[in-house]
Amino acid sequence: MEYRQLGKSGLKVPALCLGTATFGGGAVFDQWGNTDIKEATRLVDICLEAGVNMFDSADIYSAGAAETVLGGAIKGRRDKVLISTKATFRFGDGPNDVGSSRYHLIKSCEGALRRLGTK
Repeated sequence: MEYRQLGKSGLKVPALCLGTATFGGGAVFDQWGNTDIKEATRLVDICLEAGVNMFDSADIYSAGAAETVLGGAIKGRRDKVLISTKATFRFGDGPNDVGSSRYHLIKSCEGALRRLGTK
């Protein structure tokens, strides 16, 4: 796998990553997929064997279920993977539960950590 420097962060990331929009399912996301933990674990295994250790997610994917499924799939090997998650779309009813404000991004990241089982 080819790895690239991520800006000036000192972090090297693979040229490819696996998106998790198909993890979880429910509502509109069933049309994309409804990958459960067992299937997601198999995909993560394949990725790690190929050197792909980065996984992309978003809080809105399956209303957070995608991050929960990913958390189950990486259980016991969190230290071996990189996770990028996005948060801008509405994820709650409050006036600050949308957008790229510091408040919303921090709240979303805290939720992602809980769903991933790391906090």
